[in-house]
Amino acid sequence: MQEWTPTGTGYELTIRDGAVVARNARGRVLATVPPKARDTEAYESLAALLDFLRTHDAEVGEQVERWFLRSLPVPRVLLTQVWADEAWRSWLTDTVVLTEEGQTGFLRAADDEGLGVVDLDGESLLLTADRVLIPHPVLLPELEEIRAFAVELGVTQRLDQLFREIHRLPSPPPDPEVRTLETWAGGEFDQLRFAAARAVSKGFKISGGYATTTVWENGHQVVARYWIGVDNPDYETSTGELYWESEDAVLPVASVGPVAYSEGVRMAGLIYAGRTIEVEK
Repeated sequence: MQEWTPTGTGYELTIRDGAVVARNARGRVLATVPPKARDTEAYESLAALLDFLRTHDAEVGEQVERWFLRSLPVPRVLLTQVWADEAWRSWLTDTVVLTEEGQTGFLRAADDEGLGVVDLDGESLLLTADRVLIPHPVLLPELEEIRAFAVELGVTQRLDQLFREIHRLPSPPPDPEVRTLETWAGGEFDQLRFAAARAVSKGFKISGGYATTTVWENGHQVVARYWIGVDNPDYETSTGELYWESEDAVLPVASVGPVAYSEGVRMAGLIYAGRTIEVEK
């Protein structure tokens, strides 16, 4: 049952669907919070609580994505400890988890006995492995079959995992001397700030004229860099090369790992899609 907080003004307040809402003495929920109810300690307390919950939720999402993009094994005991927290549970529910023994399933529960999952045969299974991975979809065998089963099962994920856009190295791979890709070069933006804003809105960082994204693969940090320009942010700009580096060395494209390659190409494609496109009259 939802709890309502009195304000001493004839109105009561509560948090509903991520916002502070008010009801009057007759119990009718109002479209907006009246000014005199807003100017109360009760409102300030609820607003502060709401800000905390939003910040906490964002931090949890960032941590789960960090496990995902860095292929970090997550201790089972840690998942059992955070599961009671609504924010953690919302980000973790229905993520695909994988044990070192190859057991795979959609995460549905976590307690001291183990992790409750629905496996790829639709059966409930208890995972008791000490650690699990939240794998990148490019690493999942039979990905299309898993996606189809997820749709059938009604799976929804807050983490952009299973239905994340993926890209694989072409076959045959580029020659060993190829270290940059120009596929997404020449994307024109009316202002550099537009390209940068698009990159940031998609979750990427800006460094020295490049949009960047970082993953850890096989124990090594790999940074994908996509040129967007370094001139005045009000000036026009054009995108350039995409490349990957690790330990201050540019990698041959053919040697880039599957997760780093997929994430780098995804970044370039998302930014390039926002370029200025002239419409013929």
